[in-house]
Formats: sequence, structure tokens, C-alpha cells
Amino acid sequence: MSTGAPTPSRSIVTSVTIASALRARRTCTVAKAAPLAVLLAALQGCAALSGAPDGVRSVGAGLAGHAVCSGAFVAGRAPGTVFDADVQPLSRVTAILDVSVDTDARTATGRAPGVAPRTARWLSGRGCVLDAPATAVATPPAPARPSPRDAPWPAGDRAVDAADWGPRVDTAALRRALDAAFVGAGDPVRANARAVAVVHAGRLLVDRGAAGFEPGTPLHGWSMTKTLVAMLADRMAADGRIDLAAPVVVAAAGPREPAWLAAWRADARARITVEDLLRMRDGLDHVEDYGAAGSVARMLYGHADVAAFAAAAPVAAPAGERWRYLSASTNLLSRVLRVRFPDDASYLAAPHAELLEPIGARTVTVGTDLDGTFVGSSFGWASAADWARLGELTRLDGRWGARQVLAPGWLARASRPARPDGEGRGYGAQVWRIGDAVAGRCRGRGLPEDTLAMQGYGGQIVAIVPSREAVVVRLGYAFDRRTFDECGFVADVLSALR
Repeated sequence: MSTGAPTPSRSIVTSVTIASALRARRTCTVAKAAPLAVLLAALQGCAALSGAPDGVRSVGAGLAGHAVCSGAFVAGRAPGTVFDADVQPLSRVTAILDVSVDTDARTATGRAPGVAPRTARWLSGRGCVLDAPATAVATPPAPARPSPRDAPWPAGDRAVDAADWGPRVDTAALRRALDAAFVGAGDPVRANARAVAVVHAGRLLVDRGAAGFEPGTPLHGWSMTKTLVAMLADRMAADGRIDLAAPVVVAAAGPREPAWLAAWRADARARITVEDLLRMRDGLDHVEDYGAAGSVARMLYGHADVAAFAAAAPVAAPAGERWRYLSASTNLLSRVLRVRFPDDASYLAAPHAELLEPIGARTVTVGTDLDGTFVGSSFGWASAADWARLGELTRLDGRWGARQVLAPGWLARASRPARPDGEGRGYGAQVWRIGDAVAGRCRGRGLPEDTLAMQGYGGQIVAIVPSREAVVVRLGYAFDRRTFDECGFVADVLSALR
């Protein structure tokens, strides 16, 4: 993970309050000519805003503080732009929020009426951590170490010049696909792409950013982070540090075990295995609800210990028999992995030392909660080129040059369906099987059946296509998912590669 906090790209001041004219103009009014459905939705949103319970307000303040802190001190973006670009379009609830930034302390504080402020603080090796005390500040950060842009990828981040793409690339078709991908960039009501990278036959053909997002900028991948957690789990299993077939109550037992494990030993949760968490078939009574008052927001921004929140759910289905996509499962897995390290320092260093440094991925940050567990469900940042490295590592079955970073067979293990039928057939080990002819998200869209994808909120995708020697990365915030067709985008890029 990145060991240094990039300097925000605006001039530094000790404290800056984010107050946009756009936000100042927001009101709960609706045009008289609005369709009835739009009118009702708007009025419901206004009602929820005016009567937002303290829980929603506190979660909203936490989200705003964390997002702005991460945008400023992980990605190096201008603090004043992050709220308007990343937070404001999420929900009408953001109209009650305000954020201040202290660039010297590397903090961002979200505020909402009637609740205590929520401060996110940048900590070395942990990203921005909500509610971390000032005493938790690490030593002064070293400069971030992105790969040198003057060295060809993967040793550096220099893409192949288009003139040198060669006969296996339809240059005109690829350029059309790229230009189409950036239509609406910077507009939150459109597809809003921020970066695209394309790797073919081991060569980085494209590393392109939208205005304000220069190549090399670490970008939030949201649920694409889940695959990184799976990689760490697979590496640990290969060298005997964890048994994926073991029940969680066995794998997480010991002097570093979490407090919630005692309750699991006493009921049906005792039968949930580490592999069940890895493949999201644990059967816990959670739903993946992204609303302002939903379980995911409350877990990420309302609790100091995300795994404890996830672990509190009772069993709703027998372990191993029901597949359900749940960020809670990933955060439980991340907590179980943490137990298997002798101390938290070695746990926090593991992704960088074991996975990222060997492949030259130097812009990656994986954020933690206040308790110290990686929020593996959601808090990963990396440049487009580094997301491409993670995809390429999977395409190459865990091998990077002369080094076997993940044990041989990783591609097959990642690809194995979580369940033999139903929705679970379209999912593997924290990665989507989007090309599957029966359950794939992109079935019938012209993608090869072996296509896998790391996917995240807002249309983030790292498509991994072994049969075509390709990795296709798209980062952006499509707040309305109807504005971006990830299956079509990947298909268009692949059509230009031979």
C-alpha cells in the first residue's frame, strides 16, 4: 500500500471549509412540470432529509469526512472538489452536510446538524481512518512512490505509443471505444469516467485519465478491493498460514481472536468456514443495502469495528447452501486473516510486502477501520495502471516475471463458482464470473466465457480475459448505473484486440 500521503493539488492552507455554490443552491423544490414519479421521489427524499434520524446524519457526516480525507490525502486531489464530485451526487441527504479540512493534520471533518462531528485522519499504512484520535498520527509520511512513467509497463507506467500497437490492435476501433468511454466525464449525471487502462499480451496499450485525474492518480475502486483480500487469503492458504476449509471458530481462535467469536461457538455460526466467507455463502442474515440508512453505510461509516458489525448477524440459511453478495462477508474474512498474523504491524504490512511490491503496484492504499482491520469490502485506492497489474496477476495465474506471487492454480481457484447453480454460479472467490454463459452478468454480450471481473460501485471494473490475453480497466463514478454499460465497454475494447 502507499506509504505516503500525496499532497492535495490545491494550494495548502491550515484549514479549509468546503462550501460550494452548487450545494448552497440545493433546495427541496420540484419543477411543476416534473413527471409524477419524479415528483413523488423528490418529495420522499425531502421528507427523509428533514426527518433524518441521528444515525443517518452521523453516518452521512462520517462518509463525507472519510471521502474528502481520502480524496485529498490518499489520491492527492484538491479538497474543495472532492465533496462536490464524490459526495454531493450520492443522495439528497448530503444537503445537510458540511466538511472542513486541516491539511497540516491531514484530517477532514464531516458535520451534520444535531450530531457530533466525524473526523477522518490519514494514518500511514491505513489510509483515512474515521474517528482516529490525534494521538494516532504516524510519523511524517514519505513521498508516494508511483512507478516511473518513463519506464515501460510493468516495470514503470509508460504505455505503448499508439503508433507501436502493432497488427494485433485495430487502432481506429480502440480509439473509438476509448473516446466513447470518456463521454460525460466530469458530469455526475452521466457515465463520469475517470480513468481507463488496457493491457493486451502483456503490454499496457492505454493509461488515460479524465480532466483532473492524471494517470497515476490513486482512484477508489470500492468493491474491487474484495479481490485483493481473496489474493491475500489464497497466498496464506498456500503456505499453510490458514486453512480455508476450517470453521471460522477454529481459524480465528487464539490469543488474538475477536470478542464475537464466543457467540459464534454457541450457535449455528460455528459451522461457517473461511471458504464460505471467501465465496459469500456464509448464510448470515445480511442484505447488501446501499441506502443512506442501509446496512453497508452503517457498517462502513457508523462502526469502529466493521467485522464486529458483520458478525452480529444471526444465521438465515445453512452455511454453504445459499449465495448472497455481501460486503459483510469480506470484512469478516479480513478480520479472520488478521488473527493469523502474530501482530497488527505484520498484518498491515502484508498486502504491500506479499502482493503489491512484487508486482510494482506502488500507488495502492487499503484502508482500515478504527479497530485496525482492513475494510476489504470497499476501501481500496490505486491508479488505473496498478489496478491493471492486479488484473494481470490473475490472468497470469499468480506469476509475475520470474516470481510466483500466488500459488499456481490461482486463476482456477478464483474462477471456481461459489455455487453450482443460481446466482452463485456467477461468482468465484471475491471476483465476478461475468462471462459465464448461465449466470454471468455479461452473458450474451459477446464476452468470452472465461471473463472474470473485479467490480465496484459506480461502474468500476477490472475485466480479466485470459483467452484474449487482455485486462480492461475502467474507473469512474456513474452514480446512475444506467449511464454506463460495463459489459458493452469491455466488449467494444475486446473487439479491437486480436
